[in-house]
Amino acid sequence: MFSSNVDASAREVAIQLLARREYSRAELARKLQQKTFDADEISACLDALAEQSLQSDARFAESFIRSRISRGQGLIRIKGELRQRGVDQETQAAALAAVEEREAVDWFELARETLERRFSTPGDSPKERAKRERFLAARGFDFEQIRYALSCL
Repeated sequence: MFSSNVDASAREVAIQLLARREYSRAELARKLQQKTFDADEISACLDALAEQSLQSDARFAESFIRSRISRGQGLIRIKGELRQRGVDQETQAAALAAVEEREAVDWFELARETLERRFSTPGDSPKERAKRERFLAARGFDFEQIRYALSCL
């Protein structure tokens, strides 16, 4: 749906991207750099979008966290992915606190539900149990959450 106009401004490109989903400032900057806009133009554009509340790292982070929780991902993985997308620690912490409070997130129960969707038993052998532990660890759950989830199966 990008316009075929090669003279589209950085703002127009950014707005088209944001019309589809939330983006972090760093993601938008990367996308605009790929379109060969210069750094000053990108920075000015992103500052203006943030001022007008069209782009917000806090809003992006909350939306991202909710989507990852619904996919059954744990805190460790979510934080890592937010960091990769250029969201700073302070924004991450505020967004996590807001989502955890609003959605009443229980990471232990999320680990249990995620495990139950994939496996019906805790595993008869140490090898099978380790497979389940690796599955949850890869999803971003910590040791205590994994132990809890396995004890519930």
